Amino acid sequence: MLAYLALPWYAIQDTAWYSVLPQILGGAETANGLLQATQYGRFWLWVGPVGLAIAATGLALTTGKAQGTWFLAGGGFGCAGLLLSAFAIGARGWSYAFLNNWWGEIATHQFGIGIGGVVALTALLMLTALGIARRGYFKGDFFVAAAVLGTTALLLLFIALPVAKALYGAFLNEQGQWAFSAIFERVGSERVWGLGCLAGGLRCGVAWNTLFLALLTATGTTVLGTMMALLAERSAGPRLQTPLRVVAMLPMITPPFVVGLGLILLFGRAGIVNQLLEYAFDIAPTRWFYGGFGVWIAQLFSFTPIAFMIMRGVVQGVAPSLEEAAQTLRATPEQTFRTITLPLLKPGLANAFLVGFIESMADFGNPVVVGGQFSVLSTDIFFAIVGAQYDQGRAASLAWILTVFALLVFAVQRGLLGRQSYTTVSGKGDAGIAMALPDRVRTVLAALVYPWLAFTVLVYLFAFAGGFVQTWGRDYTFTLHHFATAFSLEWGQYGLVWAGTAWNSLFTTIKLAGLSAPLTAAAGLLIAYLLARTEFRGQGLFEFAALLAFAIPGTVLGVSYILAFNVPPFELTGTGLIIVLCFMFRNLPVGVRAGTAALKQLDKALDEASLMLRASTAQTLLHVVLPLLKPALVAALAYSFVRAMTTVSAVIFLVTAENELATTYIIGRVGNGDYGVALAYCTVLIVLMSAVVAAIQLVVGERKLGRRKAGVALNVIATH
Repeated sequence: MLAYLALPWYAIQDTAWYSVLPQILGGAETANGLLQATQYGRFWLWVGPVGLAIAATGLALTTGKAQGTWFLAGGGFGCAGLLLSAFAIGARGWSYAFLNNWWGEIATHQFGIGIGGVVALTALLMLTALGIARRGYFKGDFFVAAAVLGTTALLLLFIALPVAKALYGAFLNEQGQWAFSAIFERVGSERVWGLGCLAGGLRCGVAWNTLFLALLTATGTTVLGTMMALLAERSAGPRLQTPLRVVAMLPMITPPFVVGLGLILLFGRAGIVNQLLEYAFDIAPTRWFYGGFGVWIAQLFSFTPIAFMIMRGVVQGVAPSLEEAAQTLRATPEQTFRTITLPLLKPGLANAFLVGFIESMADFGNPVVVGGQFSVLSTDIFFAIVGAQYDQGRAASLAWILTVFALLVFAVQRGLLGRQSYTTVSGKGDAGIAMALPDRVRTVLAALVYPWLAFTVLVYLFAFAGGFVQTWGRDYTFTLHHFATAFSLEWGQYGLVWAGTAWNSLFTTIKLAGLSAPLTAAAGLLIAYLLARTEFRGQGLFEFAALLAFAIPGTVLGVSYILAFNVPPFELTGTGLIIVLCFMFRNLPVGVRAGTAALKQLDKALDEASLMLRASTAQTLLHVVLPLLKPALVAALAYSFVRAMTTVSAVIFLVTAENELATTYIIGRVGNGDYGVALAYCTVLIVLMSAVVAAIQLVVGERKLGRRKAGVALNVIATH
């Protein structure tokens, strides 16, 4: 009723909804829902109050299934009726003639749904969830029912709908008509599926290139991320842990093209390595680094931090009591590590592999920078959209291949994990002191991880040096001119003036990323909780829908958002909200996977004990489960914020002059050949995001699983 009486029903153009609250009693654009239905001819909006009236009939009944039936009928009728009418009116093509003949011309001038419509639809959806719970589904738990219906609605609206619109184009021929064979004509070619590289040819098809690269990247990132997590949590002393974590996360908090640029400065044709080889051994410089090998190295730098963040929480969750029991039974440290510790890491390993695989498939920046003649699906899709050919059908057909690959890996992961139990955190107390790594394992980890981290620092030193020199390759004179161009401050007539050309894009990016990060973390951990702690029909499909945004390249996702939200009922193109939503659902899978891996280690008895003490599910989630998910919460918050700050492909088509982002500003500078300003901006972004990640870690804190205080030295239980 609040939505119908006190809020503007439709989206307000070029201004905020709260600025027109005094005008809700007049105006075809600003009126509330009740006036829209009674005075402006939009009688289909009566569906909402009718549904509410049907549900109100159930208030006369006692709590039970009968009452739930009325709630379900009223809420479902109102919600479905409003959505169907909105989509029918917002549709193009056949609806014009039909609506003009029956509902009149006013129906074809429909505005997008605004704050009033959103509140009404949300309320009716929650009323539907209440009815489902009252009828005994989801064990009668209203919170679980509301969470499942609410997140399902979000996944359908902001992932399934735009992706379906984009993929639908694969089945349209050149004339825009439905043709099922069109997708096979577009992708059934030597360029996509050729295996010439196995028979001595120059290259394989882009589908095989993408698949092989994704498998290699997922394996490499999972192994390196696990090594870093073990070294940080089980071996490195307190003085080394923080620097180790900072350096390990460094590639994640930088724009994607910085890694490629740093590698080119090292290994490119005019890079330091080739120059040294030519000077010392008279070896002529070549382009050996450009290609599949270079892309693989760049992706290892880019995506290993994601695996590290996931695996760090999993390593922390391995209860010391299990390792202590093994050593009490006279197992050696090596046997304990091999038979107890590593098997308990399987959920994290599987999740890290899956995220690494999908990230590699959807990666666009690294193949463009260092790929050379090595083509992958994401770059082919990009050039199919923005190139001279502008072939959306081909782009959609190639996106289908990525989706199928992601689905296959997802199915394999679920098959390998099965229904095995990996619970390590229960209600029983323990000392909280993790077992130190065996000497040989620690030596191997140190021999591999520390050189890799040193290599990481070297790459970034070369990349960021370009922001402090006049012109890289010609004039290496130290200067701060590039920073002054982007971030200068001046005193004007009315005080301090943000005179630098980059301030506007920086403030906009921080605002939008700051809005999306907590929403992404909350939605991701809630979905993870539903997947790990509840069972309902369609759960597998629900989980895959949450991961689908990663399987689709960012370029296709951005275009799909334009196609889906450029017309009513959800008219969002050109607003900051569509960028926030793209950030949120693009980065959602990391929160889901990190939360799922952490929840698999928590004994359900903890939840049950809370529920038996008459706490609600929401209270249990907030006060019992969430404190034990702090590593996953840090991963979701930090990752979603920094990826929102540094993403390129997903939002390249969504930005406007009013909502310019940092990455689009940098791309513009690179396109103009102004590399110094671009690298200076990247340096500022890295410092800023490092501070934000540290602040997130400080505010969220660490979870405490044992009785000992932090800082107690690691000890190894004697084997005899």
